Amino acid sequence: MGEVSYLQAVKDAMADALETHANAFLIGEEVGTYGGVFRSTEGLQGRFGKSRVRDTPIAEGSMVGVGVGAAVVGCRPIVEIMFMDFITGAADAIVNHAAKLRSMSGGQIKVPLIIRTQGGTGTQHGAQHSQMLESWFTHIPGLLVAMPTTPQDVRGLYKSALQLEDPVLFVEHRRLYKTSGPLVEPIEPIPFGQAAVRRPGNDLTIVATSYMVVEALEAAERLAAEGVNAEVIDPRTLVPLDVDLIVNSVRKTGRILVVHESAERTGWGAEVVAQVVGRAFYDLDAPPLRLGGKNVAIPFGLNLERLVVPQAADIVARALSLVRG
Repeated sequence: MGEVSYLQAVKDAMADALETHANAFLIGEEVGTYGGVFRSTEGLQGRFGKSRVRDTPIAEGSMVGVGVGAAVVGCRPIVEIMFMDFITGAADAIVNHAAKLRSMSGGQIKVPLIIRTQGGTGTQHGAQHSQMLESWFTHIPGLLVAMPTTPQDVRGLYKSALQLEDPVLFVEHRRLYKTSGPLVEPIEPIPFGQAAVRRPGNDLTIVATSYMVVEALEAAERLAAEGVNAEVIDPRTLVPLDVDLIVNSVRKTGRILVVHESAERTGWGAEVVAQVVGRAFYDLDAPPLRLGGKNVAIPFGLNLERLVVPQAADIVARALSLVRG
C-alpha cells in the first residue's frame, strides 16, 4: 500500500485504460500537448501518441458525438469535458444518444463510453466554471454517474467502468486533485452501486459525495467533541445508488442528513430522503434533512463562495439541530 495523490490516480486510471485496451483513446480540449487544464492528462500523449490522446476544438457536442460513434463500433473512448459547466454543450449527445441507443436497439448497440469532467468551488473560477451538475444526469435512464472521492475510488471505479457496456459520467472535484490517500495494489474493481462507510457512528447518518465527504468528516470530528457520533457514508456512485447501505445506517442511527455541493433545489439528496422515508419511516427519530448549495449562481469571491456551498460548520449546525432539536 502506498500514498498517492488524487490527481495521480486520475492519470494512472486513464493510462491503465489506454495500456490495457488497444481500442481505447482519449480526446478533449488541451488533453494532449498542454496536459489538461489541471494537468490531469500530463504525459499521456507522449506515452501513447497523438492518435490515441488527441486535442479537440472547443466543441463539446462534437467531442461527445465522436465518442458515442466510436463506442458504438467497438472502441472504448474517454471524452474529457474540461469544466463540468461545459457539459451543457454536449447534452443532446449524452442524453438523447449515449444514454438511449442500447435501449432503443433492444441491447444490440452498446455504448462503452466514459465521459470525465471536473467541477466545484474553492478555486474562484466564477459562475460559469464552478457548478456541480451531477443531479441533472441522475435523472437520465441509461446513464451511470460516478463521483470518486479517494485515489482508491478513482482507480477502482475506472477499472469497473472499463468492464461495462454503458456510458459512464465521472464527476471529479478540482479541490480533490491536491488531496492524497492510500492506494492498495493490485487495483481491484469497485462495483458501481457499492457505497463506502467513511466513518462509523450511531447517532446520525451523514450522506455526502466528492469534496463534501471531506467537509462531512471534519464536521463529524467536531460533532464528536459535542458528544455526537456521526456515521459518514459516501455513495461513490449516484447511479446506481446503494440505497440498502444508507437505509440500514438510518435504521441504526434514526437520523439522516444529506449533503451536496450542487444546488439544494431538486438535487439528488431529495431522492435519498425519499428512499429513506419510503423504506425506514418508522425508524426515524427526526425528520430527514438536506444541506445543499444555495439556489444562486456561484460568486467569484472566495468568501462568497463559502457562503453559498456547505462548509463543515454548516454541517455541524444542521446535524446538531437534528440530534438536539
